[in-house]
Amino acid sequence: MRNVVIAGVGMTPFARRPGTGIRALANAASAEALKDAGVSADDVEIVYFGNAVAGTVTGQDMIRGQVAFRHSDLAGHPVINVENACASGSSAFHLAVHAVSGGQYDVALAVGAEQLTHADKTRPFRALRGSTDVFEIGEAGEDEDWTRSILMEFYAQEARAFLTRSDATVEDFARVAVKNRMHARLNPLAQFSAEQTIEEVLRSRMVVDPLTLPMCSPTTDGSAAVVVCSEQYARDRSIGSLLRVRGCELKGGKDTLPVTEATAAVYRSAGIGVDEADVIELHDAAAPAELIQYAEIGLCAEGEEAGLIRDGSTAIGGRIPVNTSGGLMSRGHALGATGIAQLAELAVQLRGRAGERQVENARVGLAVNTGGWMGGGYAVAVGTVLEALQ
Repeated sequence: MRNVVIAGVGMTPFARRPGTGIRALANAASAEALKDAGVSADDVEIVYFGNAVAGTVTGQDMIRGQVAFRHSDLAGHPVINVENACASGSSAFHLAVHAVSGGQYDVALAVGAEQLTHADKTRPFRALRGSTDVFEIGEAGEDEDWTRSILMEFYAQEARAFLTRSDATVEDFARVAVKNRMHARLNPLAQFSAEQTIEEVLRSRMVVDPLTLPMCSPTTDGSAAVVVCSEQYARDRSIGSLLRVRGCELKGGKDTLPVTEATAAVYRSAGIGVDEADVIELHDAAAPAELIQYAEIGLCAEGEEAGLIRDGSTAIGGRIPVNTSGGLMSRGHALGATGIAQLAELAVQLRGRAGERQVENARVGLAVNTGGWMGGGYAVAVGTVLEALQ
């Protein structure tokens, strides 16, 4: 198997951008990634395109990547469309990495793009219902509440269970939201940058008890892209600022914890432990999700999660900064783009280009992206470890 690197990264601002469309978003991020790598569209041999909900939101049920790049220099390239709920982007990246590692291609482009904003505000929430087992929960009734994501009901259930089995409090959920907003205010691509206090988070509108609005990820539009190639190809082309993919593992959920399994697998393939990561991006679709994942990825023992947010361990300047981008709650959650947006943040950090939010001497980064909800847990989880090369 060959060494694989990320040679270029591109990302649009994450925001509510009605009318922009995944075509404009995907082309902007991809053009930036190609320019960053110093390669052209002609050098790309295949595109893996991650998108979750265009079928419901815009009616583009099929050939989403082909349509997105129809009028660009990538038109006519082979495209594999990838849908894996909120893990669509990281799943596209996973396919690109293994195709290049196995020698099938020298250069691949992994793209994630999502347009959630629509004049019909019910469409994104209708789409999110499809990230669960509809056969199990049943089709939506006439009185269905389309003002919020069904996933927040599941996260609220998780939050309530977590509160009973640990010493965590609702204030700790608010601390996660405040910490990630502090990071996001230093990220020019983040959706939300206004500072907030614990008291403001707790006083905000209740979405599903105990989750208030700032504890939940927003609907977001955006795209991110990475150029994936063999290390030998990059060296032959004198491409600089390379990030080696030490590991990328995808696991499915059934009666197990896919986050734990995916990270355990990527630690093995990367040959590291979690304590060797300098910066981490976690899937904080709701505030308790970040806390719960602290133990699932091995940062602490189960029951000790709240201590990490209380003592500042996971803030910039702490022992192991988590979600320096602002995370899904503040950077924004553009579903199909989220997994690659996490990698874009790691790239900025590992290249030393994060400005005021730079983690000192960051060399190794971990990203954990999850998708869907089935049987009381995530349907899929992807763990990735990147390392800056000299």
